Amino acid sequence: MARIAVIGPASQDIYLSDNQKLAPTNIGSEAILGKILVGSHTEIDKLSYKVGGSGLDAAVEFSRHGHEAVLLGNIAKDAAGNAVMNACDAEGIDSSYLNFVPRTATSTEIILLDSDSGNYTSLSAAGAAKSPNSIDVYDLETIAPDWLFITTLSGDFFTLNKIMKKAKELGIKIMFCPGEKEIESPKKLIDLFKYVDIIAMNKKKAAQIVPGTVLSELLSHLGNYIKNVIITDGQMGGIATNSTESYRFGLYESLKIKDLNGAGVAFNSGLLAHLASGKSFRTSLVYASANSISVVSKLGGYTGALMGTEPLHPMPIQKI
Repeated sequence: MARIAVIGPASQDIYLSDNQKLAPTNIGSEAILGKILVGSHTEIDKLSYKVGGSGLDAAVEFSRHGHEAVLLGNIAKDAAGNAVMNACDAEGIDSSYLNFVPRTATSTEIILLDSDSGNYTSLSAAGAAKSPNSIDVYDLETIAPDWLFITTLSGDFFTLNKIMKKAKELGIKIMFCPGEKEIESPKKLIDLFKYVDIIAMNKKKAAQIVPGTVLSELLSHLGNYIKNVIITDGQMGGIATNSTESYRFGLYESLKIKDLNGAGVAFNSGLLAHLASGKSFRTSLVYASANSISVVSKLGGYTGALMGTEPLHPMPIQKI
């Protein structure tokens, strides 16, 4: 098994779920949230409290898979921060490198969930997660991980560069799953690719960084920068390469979707969890898809995360 350090947000997730009022209303190619009038008082079907965030969700998958998972990031000394620490304890995650940022609050996400489709709209208050520069890059020397899994740092490219540069100096492999704030600055993002071993993102994000409208074009262009590229495309599956093998894949199976929040992190962390266990690239893609489907079939970003020991059945995947 491997030692995997994760850098990314840990948050309190508050779900407001409803099967009618939060259903999307289509306007051309876009959709807006539900049927709630401004100024109205609306009762929602269900309220649920979870903990999550892309950093914590990924760390849970690595730990359940049997790896040593270490979570780096920022929280506050509040009820939400306590919930994050308790989740780390319950899942066997090393939380000793989490920073407590004073005079702030733990990141909180309010998720407005359409119960019928699993589609959601989220309202985020980054709180302590807005201070990624407080992450000490020299902690990597003490942790000495085999892999560093990085999600969003709220567009803080200075800190990202410091962390990735230090990781490369130490011989640590990096998987990077950039967030919206990083995608907004494609030139700065591409400049980080020289440090990255695996890049993973969805089709929409990929199209904002490199030219192309179809998956094969996007894969080819990103492959000019990084050997290992993963691009997902929702219900259409995705495409991936490790420079030696390339695959086009569909969904693992069709289950009732309960919560699409966390689908991407579940896929990406599932992929690395299996690769770090010595599994083949193809088998790791199958497991990643299975993990993503399992996660979206339950409420919460990691509730359905797999253990890595489950038997896998065949799925649509083709070598290209």
